[in-house]
Amino acid sequence: MIIMSVDLGKARTGIAICDKTEFLASPYTVIFEKSPAKLLEKVVQAAIDTKAERIVVGLPKNMDGSEGESAQNARAFAQNLAEQTGIETVMQDERGTTVTAHIFLNATNTRGKKRKNVVDEVAATIILQDYLDSRKRKED
Repeated sequence: MIIMSVDLGKARTGIAICDKTEFLASPYTVIFEKSPAKLLEKVVQAAIDTKAERIVVGLPKNMDGSEGESAQNARAFAQNLAEQTGIETVMQDERGTTVTAHIFLNATNTRGKKRKNVVDEVAATIILQDYLDSRKRKED
């Protein structure tokens, strides 16, 4: 199944995708949009373009596991996304993904403006890979 993930941000939203084998998550794009309505339109279009069959939205929980305003916004976005696309949309805990993305970018010596532009895409890829790995563990 083709699965797309979304790492919501205030100015940049990362999108990642996997192929039908669900083996490996790959970066897809970064959407630069501050307007929630326009962002929803662009993410819906990305789901159509990638032929996504499921969408995973990162859930920004606090480190203690509680949910704040950002998590509520992510849940509302996911619900709107599911309604607009008719595609099953699930939430995935994204704690630590941005930190991990920065570690990956350090390892590849990605710096400056390029780093700022790709960190959300890398975070979306980590969210999706975590989701894929959890699905595989459930099958075992």
